[in-house]
Amino acid sequence: MVEQALELPAEMRDQAEQVLQFYAGFVTSLTAQNVRACAVGLHPNNSGGFASSTLTVSMVPASGVNPKLVIASMAGTAADAPDEGMRPLELPCGLGFLSEEKRRTVAPGRPPEGSDGPLMGTVWQGTVALTGSGTPDIIVIQLVTSAIEMADDYRNILLGVAHTVTFRDPSFPQGAGYLGDLDPEPGSAAAAVRSDFG
Repeated sequence: MVEQALELPAEMRDQAEQVLQFYAGFVTSLTAQNVRACAVGLHPNNSGGFASSTLTVSMVPASGVNPKLVIASMAGTAADAPDEGMRPLELPCGLGFLSEEKRRTVAPGRPPEGSDGPLMGTVWQGTVALTGSGTPDIIVIQLVTSAIEMADDYRNILLGVAHTVTFRDPSFPQGAGYLGDLDPEPGSAAAAVRSDFG
């Protein structure tokens, strides 16, 4: 991409270099946060334009602690303080929690001439954290958008994605008592492990 940018006419090269710098910074940031998947969306908004969003799936190492206990603790905190934008979730793969907030952050684009700082904007950020049997990490699914007025819609998208998470190996035969089966045999070791929180 750098070679292609260098081949552009001089009047276009400056813009291409800015885009490449933004892209490099974006990828570096994703890598530093252990992001495993990233999807950038462009959706119609309520005013006839488009709203953008970014969905990421990342892994937070939980070395030295039990990730299920961390999630249970956070879900318990969420249940005790629902006004703080957190709530526990009962997901098909187990217990999790949802956290959401509106916050100011640096916005893409150039700041207006004469401005002392970067361009700023407000975003809605929703986060679901969860873990599963045999998973040593905490899985974090995060959706961010600048379309604050559509927060309810984006929350539903985030929860929809979280409800599709499974720790079942699709190549393992169904009904074999595997820990990832959706309905392990009642009374089996798989059912006992699956029900860590009672």
